[in-house]
Amino acid sequence: MLTTGRPDVAVVGAGPIGLAVAWRCAARGLRVVVHDPDPGSGASAVAAGMLSPVAEAYFGERELTGLLCASAARWPAFAAELTEATGLPIGYRTEGTLMVGLTADDLAEAGRLWAYQQGLGLPVTPLRPTQLRDREPALAPRVRGGALAPTDHQVDPRLLVPALRAAATAAGAVLVPHAVRDLSALDARVTVVAASCGAAALTGLPVRPVKGQVLRLRAPGGEPPGFRHVIRGYADGEHVYLVPRSGGEVVVGATVEERADRRVTAGAVLRLLRAAVDLLPELAEYDLVETVAGLRPGTPDNAPILGPLPGRPDVLAATGHHRHGIVLTPVTADLIAELAAGGEPDPLLAPFAPDRFGPAHPPAPAPPAGSPGQTTEEDRWN
Repeated sequence: MLTTGRPDVAVVGAGPIGLAVAWRCAARGLRVVVHDPDPGSGASAVAAGMLSPVAEAYFGERELTGLLCASAARWPAFAAELTEATGLPIGYRTEGTLMVGLTADDLAEAGRLWAYQQGLGLPVTPLRPTQLRDREPALAPRVRGGALAPTDHQVDPRLLVPALRAAATAAGAVLVPHAVRDLSALDARVTVVAASCGAAALTGLPVRPVKGQVLRLRAPGGEPPGFRHVIRGYADGEHVYLVPRSGGEVVVGATVEERADRRVTAGAVLRLLRAAVDLLPELAEYDLVETVAGLRPGTPDNAPILGPLPGRPDVLAATGHHRHGIVLTPVTADLIAELAAGGEPDPLLAPFAPDRFGPAHPPAPAPPAGSPGQTTEEDRWN
């Protein structure tokens, strides 16, 4: 536990990013306080946990792809260290990812992306339908083709957050169950804003909520799912991913909506289930155990915001990770902890600096507690 006195680092937000930063800072001997009224209640509670630098390599995002690959390369050691430090499981699995197309049009669309990924030197191996079903016999006979991304792994975010919390507190970080509405209320040498969508209100950075709806299924009898790989597919134009867990759960997602509500809609459930069952027919017999929506922290260029705020070297942003918060956890924690400790910025940070969007707009003052239209802590942070 921290002794009394001014902390070296105040972390705002106790999702995977904030907790990993706190763990790395505390392990360096820094005095760390983490502020969050409800740790792990944000996007990570909804996320599927895919570690997919290859499948998530999209046109026009070369610098982001480089960061994704750098972080994914750290995941095996990060997972082993976290498990050793806490003794807690995190659901880290390395079977790889199959990317598939159901129809000829789906395969053509996916093939353009796979060719781009191969052009970047990423490990993508095209597979014929028979080769796909040799790996996953449960795939529908209609599937026209696909590719293997062997280095795209997975972790369970709902296990990851408790493990990171345990590691951070064991290293000496203190969690304070308070919402932060104004950074000036914090007294620390360095403040790290890892508040997801709430970073906009705290810093003025262009972070917006991007809604995602996700389903969770369970195999009959609690048996393991009838497939081992993460499946990322195109099914009659609908993009869907299927993530198997050893305990029988299958995560199905996800919509991408420029909205800020957390309503689950019948149309989204219908589209996701139809695409999932088209690719893996056996899922029609699974139990539907959860439908949920969360808010990803998006940015104008879909890349995270990492580093000191313009004119505020004592405030470090670690936000805006959009779809990539789980895979980018290790590299974000390492880079931000180095800055918090007074080290030199890593060259990896340069493309993701907060000043790439110009001066940040001053954050709006928080309304008095209980006033009409007040933003809740959950909306600010998640």
